[in-house]
Amino acid sequence: MTDESPHPGTPPKDCALCPRLAAYRAEQIARHPGWWNAPVPPLGDAGAWLAIVGLAPGLKGANRTGKPFHGDEAGAMLFGTLAELGLATETPEGWSAPGLFITNAVACAPPGNLPETAEKHACRPYLAEQLAALPHLKVVVALGETAHQAAIKAIGGKLPKYRFGHGVVHKLPSGVCLVDSYHCSRLNTNTGLLTPAMFKAALESTLAWRP
Repeated sequence: MTDESPHPGTPPKDCALCPRLAAYRAEQIARHPGWWNAPVPPLGDAGAWLAIVGLAPGLKGANRTGKPFHGDEAGAMLFGTLAELGLATETPEGWSAPGLFITNAVACAPPGNLPETAEKHACRPYLAEQLAALPHLKVVVALGETAHQAAIKAIGGKLPKYRFGHGVVHKLPSGVCLVDSYHCSRLNTNTGLLTPAMFKAALESTLAWRP
C-alpha cells in the first residue's frame, strides 16, 4: 500500500507543535536511529471512499516503519480483517488496499500510547485537511473514542450529539457516515473488549457504501 506523493495534511517530519511528543521522538532517535521516529504520514488512495482513523502510531509499529498500522499486532488484525472482507490484498511489496485511506488522530507516538488533550487538539487540523482532500469519501471508521471525537470534529459534526459506541453508525451533517469500533490494540483484544468477530462486524458494515 503506497502513496507516492505527500498527501495534504501531512505533518512535517520536524513538527514541534507538541513539545512532549517532540522530546519523546528525540529519545527514540537516540535509541533507535534506524527507525522512522517522526510524525507518521497518512497512507492510501487519494480517491478513497473509506478512511480508517486510529489513535496514534505504535512505538514499535508505525513509529518504527513510518506507515500507519504497519509492524505491530494492531496492524496485523486490521489488515487481516480487511483482507477477509475483500478490502485489502497482501502482496510481496506489502498490503494493497485500493479505495482506502489510513491515518491517525495523533501523528506522533505518545509515551504510554496516551496522547494528552492539547496534543489531540494540535494534530486535529492535519486530520481535517487529510479528510477534506478526499473528494470521494463516504465513510470513516473511527478506532476508539479519541479517533471518534477527532473524526467528528474534523468532518464538521458536534460533540456530544454523536456518542461513541462499538458498531454504532453516525450520519454526519456533511453526508459522510462514521462507524465506531473499539481500537484493534493488543490490550483490547487480550482483555476481550474487542473480539475478531466484533471487529469484522464493524468493518463489514462499511461495505454498504462500497462503490
